[in-house]
Amino acid sequence: MSGAARVADAPHRSAWLHRLAIRDFRNLRRATLAPPPDGLVVIGDNGHGKTNFLEAIYYLRLLRSVRGARDADLVRFGESGFHLDAELEGARARTVTVGFDAAARRKRVTIDGADAPKLAEALGAFPAVILSPADADIIAAAPERRRRYLDVTLALTSAPYLAALTRYRAALAQRNAALRTPRGSAPVEASAAAWDEALATNGAVLRRARRAWVDAHSARNAALCSAIGERGAAAMRYACASAGRDEEEELRTALLRTRALDARRGLTTEGPHRDDLELSLDARELRAFGSAGQHRTAAIVLRLLESATLRAADASEPLVLLDDPFAELDTRRAARILELLGETGRGQTVLAVPRESDIPPGLTRLERWRVRDGVLAQAVA
Repeated sequence: MSGAARVADAPHRSAWLHRLAIRDFRNLRRATLAPPPDGLVVIGDNGHGKTNFLEAIYYLRLLRSVRGARDADLVRFGESGFHLDAELEGARARTVTVGFDAAARRKRVTIDGADAPKLAEALGAFPAVILSPADADIIAAAPERRRRYLDVTLALTSAPYLAALTRYRAALAQRNAALRTPRGSAPVEASAAAWDEALATNGAVLRRARRAWVDAHSARNAALCSAIGERGAAAMRYACASAGRDEEEELRTALLRTRALDARRGLTTEGPHRDDLELSLDARELRAFGSAGQHRTAAIVLRLLESATLRAADASEPLVLLDDPFAELDTRRAARILELLGETGRGQTVLAVPRESDIPPGLTRLERWRVRDGVLAQAVA
């Protein structure tokens, strides 16, 4: 395989989820596990909790549901809250705990035994990437979904990006609120203009980082798509209204130019919150013209690129969480994806599948657990 398709040089260590305790998360009752360094497999019928188990692990990284659910909706029915507790090795933190009190609507996060004063400081305490058939939505859905992919990937690996994203979103909310002010109560355009500088300054940081990430990974994206089995030429580009020469000044000018239009519409029509990550195959946009299988392949490649980004940022092999990722994929493609995941020495892997027969050949040696009605138990050999 060509060097272009290799995702990164092997890091010096692998992140290891040494211990995990779950209480009342989704339908999961109480469970304490000590996953082996190479990982484990959770087997269970749909609806019994195997995906919830992976979500619980990833929650400790993202501090929110990877599926977009509210914290209150993650609490097991009839319970007062949920609690997650992890011990880690080879990661930025040694311990991470999250407790959510449903009545108080309050979340408490601790890192290495100390309360995190800000959630932003606790994000990305350990590297992990999750692959799921639902990832095809990244390709098929509206641009917002692909922007979220970029934001999560970059915010969890770059403190400056996370800070700029937080400030940008706050300024955007304030500007939109000003644009929706009833006419006559205040000069709408003047009120909105007060937030233009913050949007231009921080928006420029976002656009530069996104462009740099796309430029750095475009060739790798094409090589990985080919390695998995796509015959066409894969490409990706960052699509936005600016030319990229002076991001800050171009955004400042665009906000001024569209201010009257924004006042009529009651929202900000220009900025990185309107941009897109365009993916194509043989110059045809995948979102519009790609097949379901092509969407799956492109989404898996994005996760491989995310894994490489985490590996470079943390100098650690990330945990790999696989939610029945090879469903509807042929055996050859599934084997190739596992090979690509393992090229740099795949880290601890947690696989969730409905049947033992769904375990790929490369993962059959992993310790096996079963889940039924939210109860996890180690399988008897």
